[in-house]
Amino acid sequence: MNETYTLNNGVEIPKIGFGTWMIEDDKAAEAVRQGIATGYRHIDTAQAYGNERGVGEGIRASGVARDDLFVTTKLHAEIKDYDKAREAIDGSLDTLGLDMIDMMIIHSPQPWQDFREGEHFFEGNLAAWRALEDALDAGKLRAIGVSNFEEADLDNILDHGTVKPAVNQFLTHISNTPFKLIEHTTKAGVLCEAYSPIGHGELLGQADLKEMAARYDASVAQLAIRYCLQLGLLPLPKTQTLDHMRSNAAVDFEINDADMETLKNRAPIADYGDASDFPVFQDKARRG
Repeated sequence: MNETYTLNNGVEIPKIGFGTWMIEDDKAAEAVRQGIATGYRHIDTAQAYGNERGVGEGIRASGVARDDLFVTTKLHAEIKDYDKAREAIDGSLDTLGLDMIDMMIIHSPQPWQDFREGEHFFEGNLAAWRALEDALDAGKLRAIGVSNFEEADLDNILDHGTVKPAVNQFLTHISNTPFKLIEHTTKAGVLCEAYSPIGHGELLGQADLKEMAARYDASVAQLAIRYCLQLGLLPLPKTQTLDHMRSNAAVDFEINDADMETLKNRAPIADYGDASDFPVFQDKARRG
């Protein structure tokens, strides 16, 4: 948790983040406070999570200096307009109760109801991007990025924006690793962030992963997080359980080359259980 990546604008970001998706607002403050007490210094939230208020409260209650924390939030996927984006950026600052947000990213290239349906919303994303660029220039943000952007979506910002995205955050884990997108993003000088690095919990019960993890005296969750780190990604595990917070960051081991190849070539997950209704976990979100 003390190690960092350096973003393309020179800002340092901790290598493991503390995800807060599906943590309710009234529980987020305590989860974030515990996460920071455990050692996490990178907190990831979003307007769509509905818990920015609680996340901000947890940050203030942590007793850790604000400058020692890295806070990310995300612009609503439905916002594809400059004025609405500018208003929403200020709204996140107010809701979080912060004077500055370390990084803000566009949550999705499409509104969720249109996710991966064919329309890329190029102009709308550029309008939202200009609002993020202006907030960056104004000192409200330290870095800006994108999430769930495919190659064409990322190229649209790279080709027509003024500021290069610092990150592209997308679903990545053992059994679902978009190698082409990782390569394209990395070659552009953009850091890849891996959300749901444990496959929304669906990896935990897999016998072959349990057997492999045991050889490293590790849990499946630790194996999955380490897998992302060895690919040069920034994993964002989420938990409200204190023991899991600690173990998710205890990944000071190295997966050997043979096991990495096995993990890279593992068959895709067919069913994400209770998460399958979310667009990012549906088959159309994993084409290619």
